[in-house]
Amino acid sequence: MTPNKRVADTEIAGLASRLEGLIGVRLEVLQLPRSVLQAFEPSQIGTIVGALMDACIPELPTLLQGQEGAGEYGIAKHEGVLGEREGYPDYRHETGLRLELKLLYKDPEGVEMKTPPTPREASARLTQKVTLNNVQPQTDVLMVVAYQLQAREQAVDLVSPTIVDVGFFPMIDCILARDDDLQRRGGKWFGDYETPCVLSKIGERKLRSHEPLDDSAYGRKAGEGKDFNEDTNFGKLKRVPYQPLQAFLKKHGASYTASGSWPEPWAIPQTTDWVRPNGPVNAKQRSARSSLRPRLGPAGHAPASAFCAGRNAGGGAGVHSRMR
Repeated sequence: MTPNKRVADTEIAGLASRLEGLIGVRLEVLQLPRSVLQAFEPSQIGTIVGALMDACIPELPTLLQGQEGAGEYGIAKHEGVLGEREGYPDYRHETGLRLELKLLYKDPEGVEMKTPPTPREASARLTQKVTLNNVQPQTDVLMVVAYQLQAREQAVDLVSPTIVDVGFFPMIDCILARDDDLQRRGGKWFGDYETPCVLSKIGERKLRSHEPLDDSAYGRKAGEGKDFNEDTNFGKLKRVPYQPLQAFLKKHGASYTASGSWPEPWAIPQTTDWVRPNGPVNAKQRSARSSLRPRLGPAGHAPASAFCAGRNAGGGAGVHSRMR
């Protein structure tokens, strides 16, 4: 990774402008009676809408013929690089950028639903299938679509998922922030970016006692007696401490992380609904990023210095959010 091989902020701004018409699009292919929603939790709605949105976005010019929001968006399904049902990335844009779609549920207004027992956290994640091994820094963008169930104009007893905002974030920044957070929590990758793991309770006790950790294997469950266990919450959007992304989550009422350490310490003020990024990542920071991959150890674990050098700018760059 070199400084000149990173998606430019101007490219992301152009993409946001090209796709601004998505905001306000209502997917009326799914129509749910208000009365039915009383039996649903937001997570259950997310499962339904997720598959629908993924399939429909490239087909919007056809689905919306003669309706508001109809138009050519230049998005097509990507063939994926993983050779699996959910390959990476999701889409390719006619500009040459590659888009990975994640959805953000926004609480509906005037619609009664089941209340989850704990505060809602966005369930979408940047999983271990998205790593430095397959992300192309110069083209890859995380596309977060915030949607809300809204009543149809001609049938107020029916609601459909409606896009209310779209955020765009450089994918390379997101995964570097994610992996930096893993390492700061005492975790590490096993294999060549295969399995992210965190310290188990046994590992934490050893660390406090200054005993050596056994990283020859990891456990999948807490009771297996290993020093490291697989991180079952890895990559959830709240746990990707990239400032512009967290500000976007806050803007739409989702649980978010208020502070972080990548590329330097940052915090989101509690008194505002939206934090603008503090300018582009500078060349010194990008140079520090370029040193990340060669310095990874045999187990795919980077030393702290690989993430810490060159932190002299603000909360990152490249977030563009469009909301009417």
